[in-house]
Amino acid sequence: MGRLDNKVALVTGAARGQGRAHAIRLAEEGADIVAVDICGSVPTAPYALGASGDLEETAKLVEQHDRRILHRQGDTRDLEGLQSLVAEAVGEFGGIDIVVANAGIASYGPAWELTEEQWQDVLDVNLTGVWKTAKAAIPSMIERGQGGSIILTSSVAGLIAYANLAHYTAAKHGVTGLMRTLAVELAPHNIRVNSVHPTTVNTPMINNEAIYNLFFPQATNMTPEDAAAGFIHMNGFRIPWLEPVDVSNAVLFLASDEARYVTGTTQVIDAGGTAPYRIPHS
Repeated sequence: MGRLDNKVALVTGAARGQGRAHAIRLAEEGADIVAVDICGSVPTAPYALGASGDLEETAKLVEQHDRRILHRQGDTRDLEGLQSLVAEAVGEFGGIDIVVANAGIASYGPAWELTEEQWQDVLDVNLTGVWKTAKAAIPSMIERGQGGSIILTSSVAGLIAYANLAHYTAAKHGVTGLMRTLAVELAPHNIRVNSVHPTTVNTPMINNEAIYNLFFPQATNMTPEDAAAGFIHMNGFRIPWLEPVDVSNAVLFLASDEARYVTGTTQVIDAGGTAPYRIPHS
């Protein structure tokens, strides 16, 4: 038996990275999956986002665990599209038990140099898109009357400040506040709401030329292996980043009945990175 047998999980940003890892990990434990991803670009994100082929690959990987998956291209900024997807999922599977609002983007620069477009895109995707995901899913969860679990992807930047990420930090702090409010509002319906706060994760959001130029402005032709030596200094453990499944394991716990009385919490997976007096690495 799996820890999520007979459950249905909606995962946003599921084409690759953390979203794909979450979909696969939940499917491994018995959940059927509703997967959505923009499968396109956001002009101010300085790296390629997932494509339709990536989402198809996620679907194949879920099906390898003998689980069903409903996967659609969609933008979490589009409330009507999310509501349509939820209605389709309810018709297909009977309801949604778990929501993983994971979709997010990043761009980089000092607060006063960010363009209005950079600021707005990050707030729209990373905060408003999370709210719209919850808004689309919650009514059917309440109506069904079987409780559930909502997990919002924040970041260590939802707890502490990061230079050159003012918009991202503001959005992720907003996600933390949204989580706490939803946890209070949904407790009478036995719907739990928590957030996850990872440090750097080995995904295209971290491993791209734009962020290499930000952190290592004097370097040229950097590879992920080159960058790893620098990213180690962001964490307490001597690791440059988490693997996506490290976050997925926390998501799985929060989605499962093992966390049946856990709500309103910030699940930090930071490899010691937020410790104020962590020992520096040589």
